[in-house]
Amino acid sequence: MGKVAKGGKKVAAAPLAQKKSAKGTKTNPLFEKRPKNLRLGGDIQPKRDLTRYVKWPKYVRLQRAKRIMLMRLKVPPAI
Repeated sequence: MGKVAKGGKKVAAAPLAQKKSAKGTKTNPLFEKRPKNLRLGGDIQPKRDLTRYVKWPKYVRLQRAKRIMLMRLKVPPAI
């Protein structure tokens, strides 16, 4: 590991020169890590506004419909 200098003292080994200890566990080939594609058409989709597709409670639908009906009553009839 360390080299002996001229004076007889050991010199510390470079940190990158040390061997890494091998892990005992093997990775499953079914779960391979692949780089993510973040470009257009990639795997992460942008967040969308899904409020129109929510099943709203009945009282919310009623008050919205009432407001639209009252707005339509205010409009004068077409001549």
